[in-house]
Amino acid sequence: MTIHLETLRLRLRDWQETDRPPFAALNADPDVMEFFPAPFERGESDAAIERYQSLIDTHGFGPYAVEIARTGTFIGYVGLEPVNFTAPFTIGRPQPMMGIGWRLSVEAWGHGYASEAAGACFDQAFGIFDLPEIVSFTAETNQRSIAVMERLGMTRDPNDDFEHPNVPEGHVLRPHVLYRMTRGTYTQSRNGAIPLAQ
Repeated sequence: MTIHLETLRLRLRDWQETDRPPFAALNADPDVMEFFPAPFERGESDAAIERYQSLIDTHGFGPYAVEIARTGTFIGYVGLEPVNFTAPFTIGRPQPMMGIGWRLSVEAWGHGYASEAAGACFDQAFGIFDLPEIVSFTAETNQRSIAVMERLGMTRDPNDDFEHPNVPEGHVLRPHVLYRMTRGTYTQSRNGAIPLAQ
């Protein structure tokens, strides 16, 4: 198992077999999956792990398994993956666009873990892999994830908001907001105002 990133409290690492049951439980939790059209079945959850590890193996980064460093407790995932659909914000942009996301167990909420881990991913993406831009998106009603995006210093232009093509038309979760972080904004934030990883 490779540990790709470490913060004061967390390890971001490769996925392992022992992650499958707690990740499946997380993906079946209606509170965690409130802003998804439906919870995941076990097969969908296991397939996500396979996809995430394949992305890490291919790109050198991806949606990492996250554990609390002090206890080794698995709490979910945080990391980057390519945007796999076409929307107005993807047209004419460098491909593949990379989006950052997170999904943590309810027990891990309220501790700043998502922001801490995502900040480390920004450090890696911009400082090591030299990515030009990272986006993040969620249903417009998902205030918890929006708050994380804003704490990270990501910015929203309402003109970028979109209807997610993978959510059925008319579904309450189809309207999405889009937040961005460019390498330039990241560099400025590291020189002053926004401590991304702490």
